[in-house]
Amino acid sequence: MAALAYTGGKREINYYFSVRSAKVLALGAVLLLTACHATSRRYRGGDTCEYLLSSGRFLGEKVWQPHSCMMHKYKNSEAKNCLVDKHVVFIGDSRIRQLFYSFIKLINPQVKEEGNKHGNIPFEDKSASIKVDFLWYPEVNGSMRQRIKSWTESSAAKPHIIVAGAATWSIKIHNGSNEALTQYKINITSIAPLLEKLAKTSDVYWVLQDPVYEDMLSESRKMITNEKIDAYNEAAVRILNSSSRNSKAKVKVFSVSKLIAQETIMKSTDGLHLPESSRDTNAMILMNVYCNKIMKPIDGSCCQPQPPLTLIQKLAFCFFTLSIIGYLIISLIHRNNYRKSKSCTDLESGEEKKPAISTPVSTLEMLLHSFCKLGLIMTYFYLCDRANLFMKENKFYTHSSFFIPIVYLLVLGVFYTENTKETKVLNREQTDEWKGWMQLVILIYHISGASTFLPVYMHIRVLVAAYLFQTGYGHFSYFWIKGDFGVYRVCQVLFRLNFLVVVLCIVMDRPYQFYYFVPLVTVWFMVIYATLAIWPQIVQKKANGNCLWHFGLLLKLICLLTCIYFLSYSQGAFEKIFSFWPLSKCFELNGNVYEWWFRWKLDRYVVFHGMLFAFVYLALQKRQMISEGKGDPLFSNRVSNVLLFISVVSFLAYSIWASSCKNKTECNELHPSVSVVQILAFVLIRNIPGYVRSMYSSFFAWFGKISLELFICQYHIWLAADTKGILVLIPGYPMFNVLVSTFIFVCVAHEISQITNDLAQIVVPKDNSTLLKRLLCVAGFFSGLHLFSAMQDQSRH
Repeated sequence: MAALAYTGGKREINYYFSVRSAKVLALGAVLLLTACHATSRRYRGGDTCEYLLSSGRFLGEKVWQPHSCMMHKYKNSEAKNCLVDKHVVFIGDSRIRQLFYSFIKLINPQVKEEGNKHGNIPFEDKSASIKVDFLWYPEVNGSMRQRIKSWTESSAAKPHIIVAGAATWSIKIHNGSNEALTQYKINITSIAPLLEKLAKTSDVYWVLQDPVYEDMLSESRKMITNEKIDAYNEAAVRILNSSSRNSKAKVKVFSVSKLIAQETIMKSTDGLHLPESSRDTNAMILMNVYCNKIMKPIDGSCCQPQPPLTLIQKLAFCFFTLSIIGYLIISLIHRNNYRKSKSCTDLESGEEKKPAISTPVSTLEMLLHSFCKLGLIMTYFYLCDRANLFMKENKFYTHSSFFIPIVYLLVLGVFYTENTKETKVLNREQTDEWKGWMQLVILIYHISGASTFLPVYMHIRVLVAAYLFQTGYGHFSYFWIKGDFGVYRVCQVLFRLNFLVVVLCIVMDRPYQFYYFVPLVTVWFMVIYATLAIWPQIVQKKANGNCLWHFGLLLKLICLLTCIYFLSYSQGAFEKIFSFWPLSKCFELNGNVYEWWFRWKLDRYVVFHGMLFAFVYLALQKRQMISEGKGDPLFSNRVSNVLLFISVVSFLAYSIWASSCKNKTECNELHPSVSVVQILAFVLIRNIPGYVRSMYSSFFAWFGKISLELFICQYHIWLAADTKGILVLIPGYPMFNVLVSTFIFVCVAHEISQITNDLAQIVVPKDNSTLLKRLLCVAGFFSGLHLFSAMQDQSRH
């Protein structure tokens, strides 16, 4: 009864919710969300600088998340590059002095807070010609006005950044009297036009007063109440906003400090001054406001303007637009022809003629239809991660954000368990399942920011290695059994691997190496092909006739291992190989191939391990030394139990070692040699027991079939800022946002997989002469792309 209910439940879900209906729902959600965000930005404004300065929330205890955008954490070198030849002035009371110290520590962390607290404090970094001054003006009065006025009247260079603010001293000295507040309003009214004038050439910030922790204030400060502070802040905001005549040249009100203080002032040592972590956050916000538009960090979307379209992006836009127009025209023509050929009533006999046989869809129509869908999808990619339409947020890791979703997925995977069609080791259904659950875990790892937790990072490295292990196993098995080294096979694999990435490189203006995993599997596929295709070509059919050929193949594998070992310890030789044109255009990132060498080196042996495993397994299978019947253990009961025990111990031993890692660099050095232990342990645990080998999860297998598209698409339409942050489609509801964005993301990945398969049939035909023509067209396309890229780079410089 339970089994019937289980099967019936699955059928009912599949009946009412098909992939097609899911995609229609996803399209509707995208259109609705796009309209909502566009309307919101039109009527509420979409200035991320304003959001950065005025709103946000804490993720955990110390991580500040601005509303709708991502904040970059500036390093000392980045801060110096941004502020080179700049003069920054902080003018105000002791709270502004605290902000001053936190700011200059971003330039030089060795600075100590010492000197006259109630006097001016200079700071200079001669290496970058940076000057930062603190001017002690604890009250908004005539003295402060005179100092600000001197900047407006002086012919000398004005400060590039001015950060001002004061009020608590006025409350304290005048015992919180109403007369002091009235005088404050008069004084700030007289200062506001001067600040406005300075704001035309400098960045001017007025820092609102933070709340105090009244219970901790000393007796001499008891008159400084939050009610008084609110009154002073209200006056400052009203006067500064009313004095603004031009939105491009107005004093920026730094109000976010209030929100930060509300959460952290309880940790203050005196109830008045903020704890160090809060001051550092304020300084980082200030750095982001000024520097993001200069440095343009990937993970600093606040205050960054939308990047201009490149020449290649404009051409891509024109191409997709023409494809959509062309498809609509052809569709209208076909629809019109269909109506004309429709059956009509025979007026004489009264009988209806049989309709004409519908003509098959032409290759051109299929091509345009695919590019039409792809163009719409690429528009969504661009809106998500290049246009400033949708919001972005920083990642924040907690154990629950990583492990709880994995438990949910495990339950779903078990719910959709079915019998396999075949019971061979690593059969197609099993490898799809393996790819599927690994990809889902990697996705959760990325969105939760779990790379900061070393044990999780090391286990994810094994999952990436397992993908490459499957690459070695799968391609070796194909070439060994089929003996098909034709150009068609190579072109099919290369097209399916690289099509989406090439399109994204064009549309998203990113280098090929940015999507590092695709170059990695592409190169390893070519290495496997070259190893087996180079004379003498040794395949299973030839080896069955003479056992010596097995030793010949092993010799080839040893030569491959030697080359891998040599290149892994000879960075210079590796870089020389991949620095030659045109390889350099594919594998350079930020002007060098170091990143590519690092990525390749991390899993340098695992593809070889996959090939070797395939060779041993297929040899054992040919000699009938293993049993692959349904429900049968892979070996005899005794051998199976021993191997199973060793596999479980090995699997756990690796996990214990990975969980005890203390240094990422040291663990990465060992990873290439030891990752195969857990991979082989998993393969044996999954395949030795016959009942386990005969089952698979159709839920995980479904995701496994689109694992490559999922891995690539996540860069821009699930994560944000090139994987550095999280895409926010529904602000204010983190869980609901993840559910909606995930649903759309999976539907898009599935559709792209279908588009790739459709185009592969058209672009890579089986006929050799036609294929040669297509390859010439592809060569012409990449030549043109290289030419436009060179023109683009020249215009940038």
